[in-house]
Amino acid sequence: MDNSWATFGHDLHLDLTGPGGPRAALMRALREAVRTGRLAPGARLPSSRSLAADLGIARNTVADAYAELVAEGWLSARQGSGTRVAERTVSRGAPPARRATGPAPRPGRPRCDLTVGTPDVSSFPRTAWLAAARRALTAAPNEAFGYGSGPGRPELRTVLADYLARARGVRADPDRIVVCAGFMQGLGLLSRVLRAAGGSGHGPARRTGTGRRSAARHPGTADESWRPGDGQLAVESYGLHFHRDVITRAGLRTVPLPVDEHGARTGELAALDDVRAALLTPAHQFPTGASLHPDRRAAAVNWARATGGLILEDDYDGEFRYDRQPVGALQGLDPDHVVYMGTASKSLSPALRLSWMVLPDRLVDPVLALKDTGEWPVGRLDQLTLAEFLAAGAYDRHLRGMRLRYRRRRDQLVAALADHAPHIGVTGIAAGLHVVLRLPPGTERDILRAAEREGLALEGLSQFRYAGAEERKPEFDGLIVAYGRPPDHAFTGALGALLRVLS
Repeated sequence: MDNSWATFGHDLHLDLTGPGGPRAALMRALREAVRTGRLAPGARLPSSRSLAADLGIARNTVADAYAELVAEGWLSARQGSGTRVAERTVSRGAPPARRATGPAPRPGRPRCDLTVGTPDVSSFPRTAWLAAARRALTAAPNEAFGYGSGPGRPELRTVLADYLARARGVRADPDRIVVCAGFMQGLGLLSRVLRAAGGSGHGPARRTGTGRRSAARHPGTADESWRPGDGQLAVESYGLHFHRDVITRAGLRTVPLPVDEHGARTGELAALDDVRAALLTPAHQFPTGASLHPDRRAAAVNWARATGGLILEDDYDGEFRYDRQPVGALQGLDPDHVVYMGTASKSLSPALRLSWMVLPDRLVDPVLALKDTGEWPVGRLDQLTLAEFLAAGAYDRHLRGMRLRYRRRRDQLVAALADHAPHIGVTGIAAGLHVVLRLPPGTERDILRAAEREGLALEGLSQFRYAGAEERKPEFDGLIVAYGRPPDHAFTGALGALLRVLS
């Protein structure tokens, strides 16, 4: 049979090939669909007239096949109810007809998860986001539904420039904002641009007085161009290994910059030979939790100006400060030597895959030229929705609500530790979605093993240490506790498990 596609209110493939005539083939196909669960018990089948028309066979052929399958017990037929799959026809050992909505539990899977990387995704503002999406789609021009490329939708870049200036002190022009499919894509783009510039022997292109761009003729002049060193980029001695992996895959070498209780020791940048760029987390160092000291913020900018260098500012959770107003972005001190990098992954959801970079003018064209060579595009409809979400004030309202929620959790964690595990110290500023716990010397590994036995997923401070900076390790063992990750209903249980481990 050429036509083997039937519509049961939804599409179902019925293979009518094989020996025998159309009736035998249809019976064989229906038995197989029921046996494997593709037709669930109780599912209503189409009328013999409809199925015959879909399959291009005689109506009597379908009616005879139905009648025989009813006699065999595969189907049931009642007056007024039509023909349905019988309730007791799934053979023993067959796959279940209806699958569970969540993932199947895996052996050894932790019951509680306090690992970093994800906010409380159950708090995603679905109703407000849906309303913003409806408004955005209604107002969207037709061309917004085509393929996306370039710096991102102008609607989003315009409202981002306003928001970042107001909330983070970023000096942003929409033309200098590039929207990316997550922080990792932005970091990869920058790393490859910096590597390419280093290999060419001159800095990235710069604007001329006519608005066009030309190659910078004075790569060492701070007010005109940036020039990388010999393929090296400084990174904080504590951080995410996959960020370093992105940099090294781009062809750059990473050099560790020591970190202490005041953040990265940026005064040591000048002593790192052939380094002209540095990746920093100034607002809330990840994972140690320190805020970059004002003197060190100034030292980083002064180093970049003096050397023609570049600071890559990762502002991953800068909106979440609980003991005071958030410190403004480092980029505000010198937009020509600092790339501001923000993301919606911690404030809204990593599922959106939306991030943004505010670039020095001379980096815009090189980044866009590379991005347009086949980089994964950013969803244009999500960009339009986020633009509307920001413009309507829903983003600010959501952040205010989440700040209160995360602050309550952090306060609850700190109070519980003081009552039940007073030998454990809390380090870092009151900010972000995680806290660092100071452990007695030599206990980190044992506590992680105890957490595993308790069904609690945790990470130790040593897991984020740069392998080449062992001599710079802190004087204490530590735990990273991501209090922002569990949903509200699970946080109390996760906290109880943590206290049992630490006690």
